[in-house]
Amino acid sequence: MEELPIISATTNSTRIKKPDWLRVKLPIGESYKHVRGLVDTHKLHTICESGNCPNMGECWGEGTATFMILGNVCTRSCGFCAVTTGRPAPVDWDEPQRVAEAIHLMKVKHAVITSVDRDELKDGGSIIWYNTIKAVKALNPTTTLETLIPDFRGITEQIQRIINAAPEVVSHNMETVESITRKVRVQAKYRRSLEVLKILKLGGMRTKTGLMLGIGETKEEVIQTMHDLRTVDCDVLTLGQYLQPTAKHLPVRRFVHPDEFAELKEIGYQIGFDYVESGPLVRSSYHSEKHVLNGYGRARWQAEKENK
Repeated sequence: MEELPIISATTNSTRIKKPDWLRVKLPIGESYKHVRGLVDTHKLHTICESGNCPNMGECWGEGTATFMILGNVCTRSCGFCAVTTGRPAPVDWDEPQRVAEAIHLMKVKHAVITSVDRDELKDGGSIIWYNTIKAVKALNPTTTLETLIPDFRGITEQIQRIINAAPEVVSHNMETVESITRKVRVQAKYRRSLEVLKILKLGGMRTKTGLMLGIGETKEEVIQTMHDLRTVDCDVLTLGQYLQPTAKHLPVRRFVHPDEFAELKEIGYQIGFDYVESGPLVRSSYHSEKHVLNGYGRARWQAEKENK
């Protein structure tokens, strides 16, 4: 998961000052309160809360949220993530219907669903994933859906369940570059994540991934990762600033300037991505309703270039 709060970073006892471009507004407004009430009433988990997302005020204020299924305790212990690590509660088989009903009550045109990793389950949680997608589609036939999935340990049968459920977009985040994957995503593998995206694409899915910057990678490594993603025909890429959740998590190594994000966005389109979302506060589900639209991002990029 990428959605992390904004705190000042400390590296080798030297505080890195938070730049002005990372300031966000506090959650306010009636729409925000409405979504807050629905989440509480239906006992739903959202990555917005569990990940302390800096965009929660904006997204919830617009009446949208990213739902997190399979509980809010993860079996993995990634060095960047604010979600609790531990022994998860038993699977709640009624959860798919509750998520579907909440999306219906919120009357959203586009919904995002993600989950913790459930490596202790034989099916990796893929059956609940399948049931949730199907329940959401049955109750909300006009709602488009993005699913931000774990790697399911690369098991094809489990990934195939997502393909069979046929959401409009399937996202699996690389999170970082190959050289520091083992440190950042302790139980994950860079090449395995690429393979997951490849399997999804071969299954006919519109695929998406996200990277967080400023955690120790170089710009050259980011560009190489972008090329690696295009070798598996990944459609959508999001790039955002890593923000340290607590003092116990990996520190921010640098705050990436908006100009560098703009440069990487340009490179992304040049090497063939259909949609590139790149900026300091970008998170994987930010503006995701636009990521469903084939050709939209590229057409807008080309129009902007022609108007310069």
